[in-house]
Amino acid sequence: MTKKKYIWIIGIILIAGLLFFAISNSKVNKYALVNNFKEDITIYTSESCGCCSTYANYFKNKGNPNMDIVVQENSDSIKEKYGVPLNLKSCHTTIIKDYFIEGHVPLEAIEKLLKEKPDIAGIAISGMPEGSPGMPGTKKGDFVIYAVDYNGGYEEFIRI
Repeated sequence: MTKKKYIWIIGIILIAGLLFFAISNSKVNKYALVNNFKEDITIYTSESCGCCSTYANYFKNKGNPNMDIVVQENSDSIKEKYGVPLNLKSCHTTIIKDYFIEGHVPLEAIEKLLKEKPDIAGIAISGMPEGSPGMPGTKKGDFVIYAVDYNGGYEEFIRI
């Protein structure tokens, strides 16, 4: 085999590999339920917080662009309405169907929520973990997302 043919074969294999990788990691495949969700999606953000808009952009670009953003001076009323526990409150709350998603929850957890449809009030991530969607920095350890029941109790839903 000539050197020229060898280079062409390697090039074709590399291009095919890159195409396969791009297709397998597309948002449609990875977050199909979130991306194709047709009902209302609303993200309630705090007007004094920079990470809220960053999270909303993450959700819009990788999840579902058909969502509303409501900027509030004080978001306590939405958290109270949906029963977000005090120690899991964050600066922004997303409402999908009858579920709340509190804080910097990755789309993988929201995809699982929409797939399994558990009988819970919502899901939340504690604090503002470094490297989580909307937060700067590098991820350190697992993100633990909690399932919150209608009485405010919670247990682990998923680790990412």
